[in-house]
Amino acid sequence: MQTTDVLGYVAGALTTIALVPQAWRAFRTHDVSGISLRMYCIFTLGIAIWLAYGIVLGETPMIIANSVSLVLAFLVLVAKLRYGRKDRGHGKPRMARA
Repeated sequence: MQTTDVLGYVAGALTTIALVPQAWRAFRTHDVSGISLRMYCIFTLGIAIWLAYGIVLGETPMIIANSVSLVLAFLVLVAKLRYGRKDRGHGKPRMARA
């Protein structure tokens, strides 16, 4: 295995693992109020494009890391769409004026 492949696997593992806590928390607590729907849509699309790029290049580290990352990002996006609906219109309560 070449050094570039090792770097690819390590970088891919770290960036993929970074998504796990967000996905886990979103499904465990159903609290997605701190997640930006727009950001996760763009992020998920970006990962899908990186995956396509890795496939075109035939780079296994990119394909593996971006496949797993795409699944995790998609799960967070699904959680935001599913659980975020109950957050709409229910902002922070306003303080009563004295």
